Amino acid sequence: MRLKLHHLNQLSYSLTQTIKFKVLVKKALSVFNYMIFLLLGVLFLWLVFRKQDPKEIMESIASADYLWIVLGIIAGIFSHIARAARWNILIRSLGYKPRLTTTFYAVMTGYLANTAVPRLGEVTRCGVLSKKLNIPFTEVLGTMIAERIFDMIILLSLIIMVIAFQWKLVGSFMNEKILEPVSSNFESNIVPIIVIISVFVLFIVLLVILWKKYRKLLQRYAFFRKFSEFAKGMVEGIKTIRKTKNKAGFLLYTLVIWGMYTLMIYLPFFALEATSHLTFIDALTVMSIGSLGIVAPVPGGIGTYHWIVKAVLFELYGVSPMIAASFATITHAAQTIMIIVVGGLSFLMLFLQKNKTGHESS
Repeated sequence: MRLKLHHLNQLSYSLTQTIKFKVLVKKALSVFNYMIFLLLGVLFLWLVFRKQDPKEIMESIASADYLWIVLGIIAGIFSHIARAARWNILIRSLGYKPRLTTTFYAVMTGYLANTAVPRLGEVTRCGVLSKKLNIPFTEVLGTMIAERIFDMIILLSLIIMVIAFQWKLVGSFMNEKILEPVSSNFESNIVPIIVIISVFVLFIVLLVILWKKYRKLLQRYAFFRKFSEFAKGMVEGIKTIRKTKNKAGFLLYTLVIWGMYTLMIYLPFFALEATSHLTFIDALTVMSIGSLGIVAPVPGGIGTYHWIVKAVLFELYGVSPMIAASFATITHAAQTIMIIVVGGLSFLMLFLQKNKTGHESS
């Protein structure tokens, strides 16, 4: 009996140590990935500033008219309010009625998390709202994914639109800097690319076949039952755009969001004399292409945003590299400070609020 207990204790200890080791490995990999992307951001920052005179950059930043920067920050706050209002429309279509203030606090807390760890903000804002209002996390996550998919479609549409509107500028730039290098590389690697795509498609097809064939068998296992419930909740959330009765409101808030995003670039143009001649369409171009730097998996878009905005201003509009780097630094710093301040206050307000049901308002 004692021998059996001894073996059980050894087995329990071994299992505990294995779990601890796996947790440590997972944490180490997360830290490693974070450091890689942070270093990538630093590398892009170095590429932006390596040939610039730091003194000239500081003088340019100091000479800016910060009234226009403040107006750009206000536009940013309005964009986040509109995002919260639009998200509320999707959540309400699930039968819940959160207040705009609570949703806004969740959105800003998510942005605050994103400044530290890429993509953490999306999960954070869903988790915060789910906990505060007692709404199933999977459903909230599904609405967020639906929102993100819709925004990606809008962003791609805007990029296509600015290319069409400014084809001579953007078309020649993309052809020289992107399409020609990619096409030459594609031609030399056509066979490996076809093989990779074929294997990927085959893998997806096999997964679908296996799922359909063994779905009932897999449902016996708790893990797959939980996965099915999770997937079902996400699908319900994604369907909210189609199910919502307030489609006009959803589209209106989307227009406000992207309009404010453009103003976040357009208004600061007037802060520097060298960029004050640029138009609203130019701002739309910088914003849409510059957004690719923000969505990159780099903490707070640092480096990638600076590099893309500088490249667009210099290559398309002939703004000097020094002024372009200064503009990217000012706009990025202004919005980051706003997110830290407003996001920090939002986190505090959520902390002070009591947890409620999903029906805060009528």
